Amino acid sequence: MPIETTNHIWHNGELIPWEKAQIHVMSHVIHYGSSVFEGIRCYQQPGGAGVFRLNEHMQRLINSAKIYRMPLPYTLSQLNDAVVDVIEANGVTPCYIRPIAFRGYGEIGVNPLKSPVEVYIANFPWGKYVQGNDGADVCVSSWNRLAPNTMPSLAKAGANYMNSQLIRMEADVNGYVEGIALDRNGYLSEGSGENLFLVIGGTIYTPPLANAALSGITRDSILVLARQMGIPVVEQSLPRELLYICDEAFFTGTAAEVSHLRSVDRIMIGDGTMGPVTTALHKAFFDIVNGLAPDRHNWLTPVKVREAVGV
Repeated sequence: MPIETTNHIWHNGELIPWEKAQIHVMSHVIHYGSSVFEGIRCYQQPGGAGVFRLNEHMQRLINSAKIYRMPLPYTLSQLNDAVVDVIEANGVTPCYIRPIAFRGYGEIGVNPLKSPVEVYIANFPWGKYVQGNDGADVCVSSWNRLAPNTMPSLAKAGANYMNSQLIRMEADVNGYVEGIALDRNGYLSEGSGENLFLVIGGTIYTPPLANAALSGITRDSILVLARQMGIPVVEQSLPRELLYICDEAFFTGTAAEVSHLRSVDRIMIGDGTMGPVTTALHKAFFDIVNGLAPDRHNWLTPVKVREAVGV
């Protein structure tokens, strides 16, 4: 969907006008995909707004950069403060936040070490990501997730999302809203930008990180909520065919939030409606982020904004 611009973007410690956030065409990232990034949501709440699991997201950004030998010149605390600063400067909530670090203009060639690291943080309105108000119709992609020891799945790197683009485009041209990728051994991995959950007999199943799945922050939140609610959780390798015979299925992610799946490969999941386990977790998640339930896990970082904008 089109990006709605805001007034300011944070760049290397300063707020700059949105239109000034530009890079040179010979920047390393353009030629070699040398970037790491995050996706974070800020939710409107009674009397204010809150950024969901800010600390965990920015720590994952730092971890992704470390994996790629990309030293960030900012501490975790400084990056957290920068997110709050740009949201408050723009006065836009609810919103999506995009921190990104990349190798900028320096040298050409695969070796990135002498190209400078640039850090930007933007925020803007962004609504529902996984389309389908009555549930998403998805497919199993012909594209596999990355094999171990090729590209690190635990790093949220821009280059990894070339794989995601192939998965998403294939789904789109075939009439689905999203694709589900298998790992190199044929086990379920994740969607193009979402973690995957199945419900069978009241138990939640989800692929482990070893199946080339990203260590999702929303994924972790759902696991915490499920265990808190007494719902059994199993993290194990899952065969493809469980998609067709499970009782419920849903995606999680910062963009996707908690989105139930109606069908996979034109095979209906249950009766196609959001099942009781997904419904309970969906409600628990949105009650917390929207300030309707206590934030017992301290997942929300408060920000001060004058008024909300629609998304």
